[in-house]
Amino acid sequence: MRHGKYPLIITFLVPPLLLYGVFVLSPYLQAFQISTTDWLGYSPNANFVGGENFTRLFRDGYVWNAITNNAIMLAVVPVVTIFLGLFFAAMLNMGGRGDRAGVTGVRGSAFYRLVYFFPQVLSVVIIALLWKEVYNPNSGLLNGALRAVGLATPAWLGDPDTAFWCVLVVMVWSNVGFYVVLFGAAMSAIPRDIYEAVMLDGASRWVTLRRVTIPLLWDTVQVAWIYLAIAALDGFILVQQMTDGGPDFSSDVIGLRMYNTAFGSETKFGYASAIGVVMFFMTLSVAVLALRTSRRERIEYS
Repeated sequence: MRHGKYPLIITFLVPPLLLYGVFVLSPYLQAFQISTTDWLGYSPNANFVGGENFTRLFRDGYVWNAITNNAIMLAVVPVVTIFLGLFFAAMLNMGGRGDRAGVTGVRGSAFYRLVYFFPQVLSVVIIALLWKEVYNPNSGLLNGALRAVGLATPAWLGDPDTAFWCVLVVMVWSNVGFYVVLFGAAMSAIPRDIYEAVMLDGASRWVTLRRVTIPLLWDTVQVAWIYLAIAALDGFILVQQMTDGGPDFSSDVIGLRMYNTAFGSETKFGYASAIGVVMFFMTLSVAVLALRTSRRERIEYS
């Protein structure tokens, strides 16, 4: 039996590792190789150009514009989403009234969790199309409400000054519900004795959240931060469906810039692969930086 365990392990490990290597690692390696060529995607010719694509990339104003928008998303989306997720989760788990105020959840918290989580059951494309209709300047729900109270009706997605921020709002809205449920589940695992002891000392709900709950949830917050940072460096589907990077490239992001470069009129696969390589290292750097900067001493309780 002991001698037979290794063939069994190999039998179960080798097929998934081969699939991972063929469908995940191989495309990454090919992207690095293609980024050093002038391949046009549909041509059999691919001449080696070395680092020419990367030199051109760092002089490309459109790429820098897209990176700037991603940087703004990176600075805003994780912070706002985590803040709202923690706030709503705390209200659902600690906001009830009664003899143990601040320890019990609000009435109907299960229903509220369902409402918050609802965007997660929708695909990103559906969310983009729904909000595109909400922002519609003529028949949209938002401008309809503004007209009803006699206020001005902006163009929203048609205005370079507001298009990017409209997409950013949708990105936060579509992610908050998941982290409300995630943080809520983590909060429910914290012993209630800790909260009761803090309340007996006269701590307010805000102090309890800041000094007790968040430190105990820090590992969960750290994971959320990394996932949201990666999502902020992408945003491709949402932007493509809502604005396609417009108007005037005001809402362009690096993923969409790579896609349009590869599948646009010029089909520059070599240059698009160089953008993808830069995007890969940006995402990797952000993930490592987030892990380093958010590291804290582990807090244990029994």
